[in-house]
Amino acid sequence: MVKAAKIVAEIGCNHKGEMSIAKELILTAAVYCKADYVKFQKRNNRELLPPEQYDAPHPNPANSYGPTYGAHREFLEFSTEQHRELMAFCADNNIGYSTSVWDVSSAREMASLEPEFLKVPSASNLHWEMLSVLTDEYGGGIQLSLGMTTQAEEDQIVAFFERKGRAKDLVLYACTSGYPVAFGDIALKEITRLKGKFDGRVQSIGFSGHHLGIAADIAALALGSEWIERHFTLDRTWKGTDHAASLEPDGLRRLCRDVRNVAEALEFKRDEMLPVEIETRRKLKWEQNRDAAA
Repeated sequence: MVKAAKIVAEIGCNHKGEMSIAKELILTAAVYCKADYVKFQKRNNRELLPPEQYDAPHPNPANSYGPTYGAHREFLEFSTEQHRELMAFCADNNIGYSTSVWDVSSAREMASLEPEFLKVPSASNLHWEMLSVLTDEYGGGIQLSLGMTTQAEEDQIVAFFERKGRAKDLVLYACTSGYPVAFGDIALKEITRLKGKFDGRVQSIGFSGHHLGIAADIAALALGSEWIERHFTLDRTWKGTDHAASLEPDGLRRLCRDVRNVAEALEFKRDEMLPVEIETRRKLKWEQNRDAAA
């Protein structure tokens, strides 16, 4: 049987800055949807943003949780201790915890929690200082999205991890950075290209989708993706830029179900004729020898 892809429910900042919503999202992903992991985001906004961007108005005021972009980002940020609490809540509810890290301080803070893996978002995959912190100071798995990234930059990233002796701990995600992404831009065959280029050099290839529906994710599994990451929310109409490109609970539940069912179906027949076919053949199949004997 083909191994089912691990499903990561990307909560990101869809918790709206509220721990109660974050925990409801975890519980829903674990119990109702049966995802394998949830994932948050961690930023040090003063480190990440230049002053002019931090102090500027949000580019889309309708989605803002503060008078400036910096205030908006700070409103949505959880502290290290809050992440520790969320990690414990995940453990209590039998679902894995992870988070994306966007900067050096966040990488160090989240590495101190020792989760199973940390994620590098597409926006930070050329942040060499942060990548050095992860490869040198953190012993867990490292996952990295390749949205907004040239093929030459892909080569630089994998070569960096190979020099650090950490490439076999690396999962690369095929990804198109858009919210949401049109079907013509999903580019599922990037999974095949990445597998052909990096199989044996990195741990595995995944798919991070920002599209609508779940059909493309099932195709990603069939193309060999071993991880599938989708944004997850309780309500796609909530304020915020990621909700519209997220799955609601029933969508994530169906995704988890269908990925596991299709993984079971992606197999050759165990025998030329399966047991389920034998009785059906006896009843229905025209056979020349049997006809002649009659």
